[in-house]
Amino acid sequence: TEKQDTLGICENKTCKYLAMAYFEQLKESQDAWEVCAEALAKGIYNDDHVKFFCFQVLEHQIKYRHAGLSAVQQQLIRETLMKWLQCQLMNSQPEKPFIRNKAAQVFALTFVMEYVTLWPKFFFDILSLVGLNPHGVDIYLRTLMAIDAEVVDRDILHSPEETRRNTLIKDTMREQCIPNLVESWFQILQAYQQSHPELTCQCLEVVGAYVSWIDLNLIANDRFVNLLLSHMSVEELREEACDCLFEIVNKGMDPVDKTKLVESLCQVLQSAGFFNVEQEEDVDFLAKFSRLVNGMGQSLVLSWTKLVKAGNVKVAADTLQAVEAKVPLLLQLLVHEDDDISANIVGFCYDYLHVLKQLPQLTDQQKANIEAIMLAVMKKLTYDDEYNFENEGEDEAMFVEYRKQLKMLLDRLAQVSPELLLEAVRRVFTNTMQNWQTALFMEVEVAIRLLYMLGEALPASHGAHFSGDTAKTSALQDMMRTLVSCGVSGYQHTSVSLEFFETVVRYDKFFIVEPQHIPNVLMAFLDQRGLRHSSPKVRSRVAYLFSRFVKTLHKHMNAFIEDILSRIQDLLELTPPENGFPALLTSDDQLFMFETAGVLIVNGESPAERKQALMRSLLTPLMDAFRLLLAKLPQETEEERQAALADCLSHAVGFASRTSKAFSNKQTVKQCGCTEVYRDCLQAFLPALSCPVQRGPLRSSVRSFLHRMIICLEEEVLPFIPAASEHMLKDCEAKDLQEFIPLISQITAKFKRQVSPFLQQVFMPLVLAIFEVLARPAEDNDQAAALEKQMLRRSYFCFIQTIASSGMNEVMANQGAENIERVVFTIIQGAVDFPDPIAQKTCFIILSKLVELWGGKDGMVGFPDFIYKHIVPACFLAPLKPTFDLTDAQTVLTLSECALTLKIIHLKRGPEFIQFLQQEYLPSLQVSPEIAQELCQVLQQPDVKVLKTYIKVRADERDSSLILKNVILCHVPPSCYEGQ
Repeated sequence: TEKQDTLGICENKTCKYLAMAYFEQLKESQDAWEVCAEALAKGIYNDDHVKFFCFQVLEHQIKYRHAGLSAVQQQLIRETLMKWLQCQLMNSQPEKPFIRNKAAQVFALTFVMEYVTLWPKFFFDILSLVGLNPHGVDIYLRTLMAIDAEVVDRDILHSPEETRRNTLIKDTMREQCIPNLVESWFQILQAYQQSHPELTCQCLEVVGAYVSWIDLNLIANDRFVNLLLSHMSVEELREEACDCLFEIVNKGMDPVDKTKLVESLCQVLQSAGFFNVEQEEDVDFLAKFSRLVNGMGQSLVLSWTKLVKAGNVKVAADTLQAVEAKVPLLLQLLVHEDDDISANIVGFCYDYLHVLKQLPQLTDQQKANIEAIMLAVMKKLTYDDEYNFENEGEDEAMFVEYRKQLKMLLDRLAQVSPELLLEAVRRVFTNTMQNWQTALFMEVEVAIRLLYMLGEALPASHGAHFSGDTAKTSALQDMMRTLVSCGVSGYQHTSVSLEFFETVVRYDKFFIVEPQHIPNVLMAFLDQRGLRHSSPKVRSRVAYLFSRFVKTLHKHMNAFIEDILSRIQDLLELTPPENGFPALLTSDDQLFMFETAGVLIVNGESPAERKQALMRSLLTPLMDAFRLLLAKLPQETEEERQAALADCLSHAVGFASRTSKAFSNKQTVKQCGCTEVYRDCLQAFLPALSCPVQRGPLRSSVRSFLHRMIICLEEEVLPFIPAASEHMLKDCEAKDLQEFIPLISQITAKFKRQVSPFLQQVFMPLVLAIFEVLARPAEDNDQAAALEKQMLRRSYFCFIQTIASSGMNEVMANQGAENIERVVFTIIQGAVDFPDPIAQKTCFIILSKLVELWGGKDGMVGFPDFIYKHIVPACFLAPLKPTFDLTDAQTVLTLSECALTLKIIHLKRGPEFIQFLQQEYLPSLQVSPEIAQELCQVLQQPDVKVLKTYIKVRADERDSSLILKNVILCHVPPSCYEGQ
């Protein structure tokens, strides 16, 4: 036929794309699938892609149209699948794996649709056909795994209807065919373990998948377990056999039965010699075996926990004994040189320690077990020779993750026996530090690492580390004293260097107790061991750690401040792009250095004049470099070069800004005599705002500096704000304005009436700049532009809210009637028209405040009329918008503010407002007198919560009798901000 001919063209490779397009049409066709079914049943085509797509067409039909097929068509699908399967039995060569997988999916889909009702003999039909034919068995096993994916797999989300269907299928299978399936698995495992190991492995995977929901006795019996154990001795089968046993052990069971099962399995495995881990060379198998032992151990611990809770003391004691018996094997696997094998047993180890933590008293053997686990963890924390510290890849990342697991064990060990842990670490640390010059780097690193890890591992009561419990304090203090005085800071390996500085900073409180060690440690930070180390990774980390060290201990560094500043001076230089020498520190690292320098200067005991001189010497080079680079920038023609210069200028501003973090309420800029220095910085940096190129990064950095100066300089910053604002409002983009508004809001909130004249002056230029940006046309599908406008609109409303709430009534009041009206109309529009609940909430807060300011008898002329014409309708219209989603938390808050606005109108206008609602507004909307009266009564309740609840109920109902949706209540002139 024409369709069959078209299928055939796929064998001509030049027409393959044409054929694929045609296949897509076949999927959608009502009857073309029958052609594909015939092609499969008769084996018409040899091309693998044609066969695969025929199955896809059939799959599409079963998945989406099965219910609409006639009984004859459904029978045709069943016959097609069985004929295709029969063909496989006669083929000398099996189909490609991808075709067999797709066929199994189609078999599984048909099974799911038809097993309970139309094809109850599904498995019997398949089994009677395939017998022990290898090709047929392969399809049968693949089908079982595909059924598991459709019906059982817990990682796949199912609808409630699918879950009910799957439960029914499993129940029916248990009743009708599971024993037969299990028997078939046994036969396959027995028949093919020598001749077809790949089929045996497939079958083991099936058993493992199905054991979670079938009767365990069908599998956990002598003949099955003995067969599985025989597979454990066959190289090609042992890993799958291990996985299968793991699934058996993992099955949910009664604790007593689970213990019996695990113990019998252990006994057999031990008798067969599998516990002799040292003699096994196959690490892939051992990783699987370790996972199996982990499953058995965790199952026993879970059984013990359940038995203890149930009060079954005798059996719980026996189960604990069973757990303890596995500890020697646990230790062999935990300490194995292969990390995968070790990682797979960590779960059991962790659970075992948790059991010991709950016991009232530990036996000598249990204490010995704890110590053995400690030693194993300490050994496994050690890096190996192949770890690449300079270029960490996937293997290194895996070891880092493995170390995190070991740290969990160490923390748990500390909970079980902090004394034993402390003593063990002390022993390892002391022995290593005595011989660090001749020890391998990994031994030195892990010894310091263990000391570092004690900081988190020891219980919270020892959090201070150097106060309280004398034994622990003494041990930690001794180790820290050894660390900083034995010379190990000079060990030539990046891992040791990093661990030394990390530990010094972790235990920085030690230096408060023994400050005599500070000079030596400072030198380590400052010389080739730290900030001048050959490794960029070490230098970068040390820059951060040094800032932390200084912040904690600056009170003990007064004598060294100028020496430190002198030694780090070259690290504080701005590196211009044309400098061909690589800098020791990155600009991010330098931020920490400038902050450190600031902390040293500000917190020193020098008089204010000296602090000023030090701060000036720190910041003057930045200002000088800034002026030179800024003069060069407009002359550059290459964009890449411009960007590099702008980057450098931004760093200069950022560094100056970072030094200001050192000031506090106790040590202000003024008290330290540094006001003039930072004012000079402002004068140096502000011209960058009018630079014609690279405006974005320059404005952003200067704006950030202004934010800092508003906090640090206080009133001294005010003279700089008008000029800065003028520059920032020129040629604005949405992002510029959005970032500028918080600056103005910060000034408003901090200085209030002091900045009232400036705000009155800048208010309308800023508002008009916002309107202009919002009115710019944008493409409909430009989501980035739409989001920028939304964020700008929110910022605008926040700005108006700040002004309205700051007590500076005059800022808006003095803008002229036309401008005030224009601004207030945008607030009305924001409250009603834009589906942005965050902005809507802000708008209603503003409206409430304006009613409070101007809505009384002595308020602004004409404002009461505006309330009745626009604000009242907005309060009713906003909640009835289809976009007003009351399942959204922000929208609920908006509704609350809306109710509050109505309440404030009532407070300000009194009976006049009630009369307006009852006699004019609500009747004009044909609202019944009963509902109008009900609303007015609620409005007059003293508690605003009553009104909020009432409006929420009405909004939930979207009650058209209260408000006519199709009446436009709030007319906002389009001139406000057109084009939004």
